[in-house]
Amino acid sequence: MTLAVTIVPVTQYQQNCSIVKCQATGKAAIVDPGGDIEKILAAVEQMDAQVEKILLTHGHMDHCAASDVLRQRLQIPIEGPEEGDRFWIDKLPEWCQMANFPHADAFEPDRWLKDGETVTVGEAQFQVIHCPGHTPGHVVFLHTPQKLAWVGDVIFAGSIGRTDFPMGNHDDLINSIREKLFPLGDDIQFIPGHGPDSTFGRERASNPFVADTRFG
Repeated sequence: MTLAVTIVPVTQYQQNCSIVKCQATGKAAIVDPGGDIEKILAAVEQMDAQVEKILLTHGHMDHCAASDVLRQRLQIPIEGPEEGDRFWIDKLPEWCQMANFPHADAFEPDRWLKDGETVTVGEAQFQVIHCPGHTPGHVVFLHTPQKLAWVGDVIFAGSIGRTDFPMGNHDDLINSIREKLFPLGDDIQFIPGHGPDSTFGRERASNPFVADTRFG
């Protein structure tokens, strides 16, 4: 099942919001809409996509703050993250105020996700992988046929997610990357929450935080 993907950097944090379109059906999902709604919708229109849902990797404001507004505007459901991130979403107005980020109301996703479940976009299926550490309820979306993953802020090209936020856990993050993501295969390309894409193989070889050479 072929996917078309457009990445739209949003908010002052230049977060990689993705529009993921199933080519067979024209149905699409918006992954991690943190803000800049009109910019996102312009990209949707350019792709000639019919958005049917919002997918969230985790509850940090730059990844989810525009979700509820889009849900109401497009009349579509929000799926994700895992319920461990309820803490972050419930306090969304406070986090936004503290960070001088545009206001967003707290919201309830239509579906909390669990490890091993699947989500669909048109006819395309994505595996849900619970990867705590950056946040307790962080999930990754894997499209096996195209060997493509959306990893949020778990891992980046040459770096890893921060764990100094409330409820972050460095050991959990390293375990998520090395035990859950790397075994999926060196040839899996990933789209991170910020910055350029990479592959798990490249990060296993050269990422100074999680490379094989660090772990013998």
